[in-house]
Amino acid sequence: MKNNILLSLLFLPLFNFAQDSHGSCSSVKRFKNSMAKSNTFTVAQIAQTERYDVHYYFLNLNMTNTTTTLSGSAEIHAKARVNLDTALVEFFNTFVISSIEVDGTPVTYARQNSALKIPVNKLQGENFVIHVNYSGTPPTAATNPLGGGGMTNASSPSWGNQVTWSLSESFAAYEWFPAKQSLKDKADSCAVWITVPTNCKAGSNGVLQQVVDLGNGTHRFEWKHKHPIDYYLISVAVAKYVEYNVTANPAGSGPVLIQNFIYDNPATLPNFQNDIDETVDFLELYADLFGPYPFADEKYGHCMAPISGGMEHQTMTTQGFFNPTLTCHELAHQWFGDHATCSSWADIWVNEGFASYAEYIMLENLYPGDQLQDMLDRHDNIMQQQGGSVWVLDSLNDGSIFSSRLVYDKGAAIVHTLRFLIGDDQVFYDALKQYQIQFADSVASGVELIAVVENESGKDFSNFTEEWYFGEGYPTYSVRWNTVGNDLLLEINQTTSKPTVTPLFTNDLELLFDRSTSADTTIRFQITGTQNQFIISNAADYINITKIDPNNWICNKSNGIVKDINFTAGIEDNPNKARISVFPNPSNGPVTIEMGTAGDYSLLLMDSKGSVITSNEFKNSTTLDLKTQAQGTYILQVVSKATGEKFNKLIKR
Repeated sequence: MKNNILLSLLFLPLFNFAQDSHGSCSSVKRFKNSMAKSNTFTVAQIAQTERYDVHYYFLNLNMTNTTTTLSGSAEIHAKARVNLDTALVEFFNTFVISSIEVDGTPVTYARQNSALKIPVNKLQGENFVIHVNYSGTPPTAATNPLGGGGMTNASSPSWGNQVTWSLSESFAAYEWFPAKQSLKDKADSCAVWITVPTNCKAGSNGVLQQVVDLGNGTHRFEWKHKHPIDYYLISVAVAKYVEYNVTANPAGSGPVLIQNFIYDNPATLPNFQNDIDETVDFLELYADLFGPYPFADEKYGHCMAPISGGMEHQTMTTQGFFNPTLTCHELAHQWFGDHATCSSWADIWVNEGFASYAEYIMLENLYPGDQLQDMLDRHDNIMQQQGGSVWVLDSLNDGSIFSSRLVYDKGAAIVHTLRFLIGDDQVFYDALKQYQIQFADSVASGVELIAVVENESGKDFSNFTEEWYFGEGYPTYSVRWNTVGNDLLLEINQTTSKPTVTPLFTNDLELLFDRSTSADTTIRFQITGTQNQFIISNAADYINITKIDPNNWICNKSNGIVKDINFTAGIEDNPNKARISVFPNPSNGPVTIEMGTAGDYSLLLMDSKGSVITSNEFKNSTTLDLKTQAQGTYILQVVSKATGEKFNKLIKR
């Protein structure tokens, strides 16, 4: 339901997007930036900005809830990375700059379009402070050809409240304050002071240190955030708000304040109060699964604004309404996106894919059963088109960065597949916790996140990365099978929707079997080619195969399951093909493996989740001892060194 509004919204005038309807993180970001907005700086200019590091932003602004027009000052505290004559800063070109000071001294600066070239004259390692006094009106889509939207003013259609709010992701911070728009350069901290009329409140990041009555019909909200923060996560929201607070008690920290600025309309808080209260449950759940809430010494909170979803501003999400999946998605971003941030917009998956999958995790734990339809809906959306990669090739285009089909839905779906391939939820969540530790207050790429998973699980996810992260499309599976004596012969075939890019998906696959003498059985098979054949020995009670991927771990289509009485798994079709014999099977002790053709072979014995238990090399025959293994079904894979042929058998203990 979160994405259903997007299609209708795209046909409305710009400010009509600010409806209090059920949307998502992706819908608000995509609509705001629907004009294929991109960074204004050239590659050469971006390189110039990397000649200094930002440590601190201090914004001191005068604002109202009736217009985006603002005035005040911004400070950038920074350090020269090299001997630095000038610092290049990005700032929208229609703002009136009354003065710029460096370390308290007025300077003459150069201005061309959005580039401010400010003389600093610092040696490598020296600190400096740029202070910009300015005023003006942030751009709209009409005034910025790249698609404005860093600051917006609109009224809530549902509640009538008028709000001014910021939304800087991905390249729009410069539309309301001078900034260095580099993901890899997080400021160590920030302070945002907002002077507003006394009938309004102003929300921002971190802790509200004080509200100062200025005695002229205005008061100043002084916010301070003491954690590293990326430029696009700094925020303001101004409206006639009431404050409603609750407290969470997550693992790994003391109590956490959840501070909410809600429209002062008398009906708004009663309408959303129960949903807001659920934030406590979500925060405590995620602290258990992802690690301690990163900003527990400050707060988490929400500022309402008339948007069709939410934006994960650090410690203070801007949100249009409250429902479980939207609220938990934006909260999950505090771990995935804020605490640990994508290192480039090409790798937005480490933000949005995991926050989207956090919705599934929340449903799984707090609304058990509802998560099943959530993943089915995502798979259906993904397969509306045949191609497209989770990795964003055009990382300067917001339409690509915020693709609901690829970044959000396929991004969540491949996290689900990764969890399946790990095969152990404890290891999966340990990897997510380790990621938070390793990339705390920093940035990471998708490849770096997967490397953490590999280190924690001991498994190689190179194929997963190539096929599901960088690759395109999805597999379609078909199954044919037959019984010969007490053996069940099985063939799994695969085609892909984008074979020119990704001709094969090598993830494991589960099949559901009906059995006559016991409960239905799900067995996991290793997929190594477009056609994969298996023999299940002593399977007289296996009477049917009823479903491909019964637990919906893989985004895939099914081309049917067929019992073919003429199917012999290639054994009789090719008498020269080496055969494999495994006996006794089942066994509580030694098992002999004999090959029908002499040669050199290697084998892997894996558990039902695909984890390797043992491996060795042999000639013609060898023996495995299962006496130390737990009861269950094991996968035996034997490979001919001469031909590369693979033989797969299931062994029961």
